[in-house]
Amino acid sequence: MDAIADITVSVVQDDMDWQDPAAARARYDHHLEKLGKTDLVVLPEMFSTGFYLEPWHCFETMEGETVAWMRERSAEVGAVITGSLVMKAGEEYRNRMIWARPDGSMDWYDKRHLFRFGGEHHHFTGGKDRVVMHLGGWRVALFVCYDLRFPVFSRNRADYDLALYVANWPDARQYAWDTLVRARAIENQAYVAGCNRLGADRTGNTFSGGSAILDFLGKPLVDCGDRAMVATHALSMSSLLEFREHFPASMDADDFTLKD
Repeated sequence: MDAIADITVSVVQDDMDWQDPAAARARYDHHLEKLGKTDLVVLPEMFSTGFYLEPWHCFETMEGETVAWMRERSAEVGAVITGSLVMKAGEEYRNRMIWARPDGSMDWYDKRHLFRFGGEHHHFTGGKDRVVMHLGGWRVALFVCYDLRFPVFSRNRADYDLALYVANWPDARQYAWDTLVRARAIENQAYVAGCNRLGADRTGNTFSGGSAILDFLGKPLVDCGDRAMVATHALSMSSLLEFREHFPASMDADDFTLKD
């Protein structure tokens, strides 16, 4: 069996433009224009609008400008681009994490755990299925914000190597974010990339980022702190497989069935 090559991941941390997708696309273009060689670019949750709970005021569609922008920029930089959008699908609104490939094809994951504390469940429809993408031999699991709090849904059942969490995670719960992204990496023996936002939104929430790429021990490989920046790091499959073989904790994991 041929060795699986390293993968390079970039997380983009910045402020957001409230319900202004055109301004948001320009903001993230600024980062993408300076991007070096990478395989995967991760943008925050609802990056084109900020996190808000009246989706009928400003939403995207799969045929809309931001999805087209993601496909175009993916082709230009030669990397998958992913991040979530407020999406209208039929008569429903979804918090949808798009996976745009350089060849123009796409997949997506609809956020399963809607943020009840904030009322997201009143206006959005949650997804049901966990989604794992494939990139250069790597298996990449997609999660959105509040999903981070639910370890059963995130549990690695020998089906992923890298977990992505895109978020609008406020200062009030920053300690939880910092703790849980590390916990998900440690307990699942997988790399984790968490991409959070900066700034403030119109509802009074403030955000300090804390985006990071962590190894399978939960150690930060890069940490954005509270700065607007792109953090990029290469991940080693051989190191991951060696660690799993040396410390096979997954063999003692509990079995379970995930219900709707």
